Amino acid sequence: MATVFDTFANPARFEALSKRLAPFCLISALLLIVIATPLALAFSPADYQQGDAVRIKYVHVPAAWLATLAFTFMAAMSAIAFVWRHPIADEAAKSAAPVGLAMTGLTLFTGAIWGKPMWGAWWVWDVRLTSALVLFFIYLGYLAVWDAVEDRTKAAKYARLVALTGFINVPIVKFSVDWWNSLHQPASIIRMDGPTIHSSMLTPLLMMILAYSLFFGWFVLTGVEASILETRAQRRVAPTPTPSTMTEAPRQPLADAASDTARANG
Repeated sequence: MATVFDTFANPARFEALSKRLAPFCLISALLLIVIATPLALAFSPADYQQGDAVRIKYVHVPAAWLATLAFTFMAAMSAIAFVWRHPIADEAAKSAAPVGLAMTGLTLFTGAIWGKPMWGAWWVWDVRLTSALVLFFIYLGYLAVWDAVEDRTKAAKYARLVALTGFINVPIVKFSVDWWNSLHQPASIIRMDGPTIHSSMLTPLLMMILAYSLFFGWFVLTGVEASILETRAQRRVAPTPTPSTMTEAPRQPLADAASDTARANG
């Protein structure tokens, strides 16, 4: 595992990987959405209880899936950065946060639209909804750390702590409907006894979940690549230190790796 981490700790190698995978992720995600959308809106049947209102699940469920997936990914990258001091891991977690925040917001918004006809209210202080709202604010806190702390090394350390401690909320979001009484319906896809959704609904739903996941992969890959390019550009325009002004500058997460790559390519 350490060998794999060392391989992709090199920004040049990561850029090469990103240039291959990012277009595949984006094109595949768009194709899946184009195929799944008519299946979800036109060809899948209406629910016998909820009617056509159930079709909002083709947006709500993938968004909820990605909201927890993104934060799980952030926590994993933060742990890798803590243990192995991986220069790419912090940037990967940082790139995932805006997607997770947007998907959590979309989950809350579509959940409110879906809940109004089903529960008679836009919002209830149900444990699933409340824990999802807490997740939204944790995302905000994580991004606020990066914006508020000027020293990028310290910002990365504080952000890791937010991601790792905030991950405690992810199992609560996932299993809240099993641990407590909840208005929210229980899991209907990932179950020990198999999915409870008919294949005519399950197929477009899984396609949308995969499309959202591939979009997430594209966003993270391009976000890390952009961060590498930004760090490299900053080092190129930085003034050459003189003996009278030479001080030890704070280390940026990608600075050393980008410098090594630039010298190797030069």
